[in-house]
Order: sequence, then C-alpha cells, then structure tokens
Amino acid sequence: MSVLDNWDQWKQFLDGRLDQAKQDGMAENVVSDIAYEVGEYLANNVDPKNEQERVLSDMWKVADEQEQHAIANMMVKLVQSNSAQ
Repeated sequence: MSVLDNWDQWKQFLDGRLDQAKQDGMAENVVSDIAYEVGEYLANNVDPKNEQERVLSDMWKVADEQEQHAIANMMVKLVQSNSAQ
C-alpha cells in the first residue's frame, strides 16, 4: 500500500518529512517552496488515490500560481496542526 492510498497515512508521511526538514534547519520559506514543488509534481504525475486527493488535484489545476502556493501552504499548516494535537 502506498502512502497515497490513504489520506491519514499521506498526512503522517508529510508530517514526518516536515519534522525532518525542521530538524535539518530548513527555513519556513524553503519548506513552503518545497511544498509547492511537491504539489506541482503530484498534480502533473500522480493519479489521486482517494477523494481528498482528487479535490486537491482539481483545485490545483484551476488555481493560478499564487493560489497554488496558498494551497501548498495550507497543506503544510494542516499537517502541522494535526501533529500538534
């Protein structure tokens, strides 16, 4: 099973990567840029595996670049807020 098959596993995977980036001293703006690049890659190369990913994919495709950065930043915040709970 891929981390993309399950929404909660996907968020846990992202949370782990964010924690690792912070521990390595990565600046918040760099994390944001990487989140955007990951979103761009997923939108162009990966078929969504669940309803949540389909919504994100559809939103990404209709968004302009600034909106895509906002989506990426919201995903980072979502993952961070879930790990703080």
